[in-house]
Amino acid sequence: MNGRVDYLVTEEEINLTRGPSGLGFNIVGGTDQQYVSNDSGIFVSRIKENGAAALDGRLQEGDKILSVNGQDLKNLLHQDAVDLFRNAGYAVSLRVQHRLQVQNGPLGHHSEGEPSGIPITVVLVPVFALIVVAAWAFMRYRQRL
Repeated sequence: MNGRVDYLVTEEEINLTRGPSGLGFNIVGGTDQQYVSNDSGIFVSRIKENGAAALDGRLQEGDKILSVNGQDLKNLLHQDAVDLFRNAGYAVSLRVQHRLQVQNGPLGHHSEGEPSGIPITVVLVPVFALIVVAAWAFMRYRQRL
């Protein structure tokens, strides 16, 4: 493997209803508190047990929140983002980006010299077993002649 980590990025609209403990998650990030290098976005740091987000089940720790009620979260200070969530109202619409880590890179793509992902023993052991069986059958056949 070449040390590269690949991600599958998807976006989703999530509608939450504010509960007794708010929306039920904590955030990190902002232009003044970058959570991810070279990305000043707002990210979910924690999902509160039995909160609105946990009960809905779609929002996950590490998700990037792109907008709240249609308002873009780009280039906001952390406290400005917190205030936006606090003042978002009872019914809140979130545009969220999920990043799922993909094992061994994209499907069907391998650079030259990169392993295909199948261990050599998985191929060689059955081939060797087939050769042994064929040799044994050949020897039995020759003995009968």
